[in-house]
Amino acid sequence: YSEADRQALHVRHADEAYLLGPAPSRQSYLRGDMIIDIAKQTGAGAIHPGYGFLAERADFAQSCLDAGLAFIGPKPSSIAAMGDKSVARSTVSSAGVPIVPGTEGKGILGDEELLALAPEIGFPLLVKATAGGGGKGMREVRSLDEMPSLIQAARREAEASFGDGGVYLEKLLEGARHIEIQILADQFGNVIYLGERECSLQRRHQKLLEEAPSPFIGDDEDLRHRMGMLAVRASQAVEYVNAGTIEFLVDKDKNYYFLEMTPACKSNIQLQRWSPVWISSRN
Repeated sequence: YSEADRQALHVRHADEAYLLGPAPSRQSYLRGDMIIDIAKQTGAGAIHPGYGFLAERADFAQSCLDAGLAFIGPKPSSIAAMGDKSVARSTVSSAGVPIVPGTEGKGILGDEELLALAPEIGFPLLVKATAGGGGKGMREVRSLDEMPSLIQAARREAEASFGDGGVYLEKLLEGARHIEIQILADQFGNVIYLGERECSLQRRHQKLLEEAPSPFIGDDEDLRHRMGMLAVRASQAVEYVNAGTIEFLVDKDKNYYFLEMTPACKSNIQLQRWSPVWISSRN
């Protein structure tokens, strides 16, 4: 825990709790080396990263394995492919999964390159953190004039939240539904999709309410199946193993686009919190 969380319930009720450092995440929750040192000193055999911070960092997952600790989550190569949102978009697009128009496949881009590409994508658009999640490092842009300051704001927030200031551009689909598909994958390449959750009710790009089955999909079993099979294809494209969530945006005409993938370390928490919602025919 950090200094800011010293009196938090999870700290006070833990059997053992260890101070990582000051409140800024770069000096505490992003210090993977300290977390691994504590795990080794206490005789722990595994690390569960939870969600946010280091949960989607392939280098941290690899460091755990190198230290002889089990990482409770996907293998590092899968995290590398899906943890960087821009790389993930490019990877699944190559596998035939439709994506929202943006700057995928163009590598790390500077501000001037982003400004030059924005008119091609069209406004409104989103500046999004490549290592982001939970609405952090994201800014809505409606004109080229306001874009430079919003890029910088997104970079600063991404750097503070994830230790990575990389950003990319994505077309803003106004009025689109946010629907995610839960998948399970084993080490032999077998992937199945379970029910869907609709997360369209949001505040500042953070989900407020989850509904299942999706009221938008309703009785359209063909759409449900097609989206489910695309979720399977996206998972197989990165040789994914464990529980995971494939997130889609669906427009009013029921065109659907890959948004991102949430790895197992977060999906395990989602399974615990929301399984009563989306499990209707499987238990």
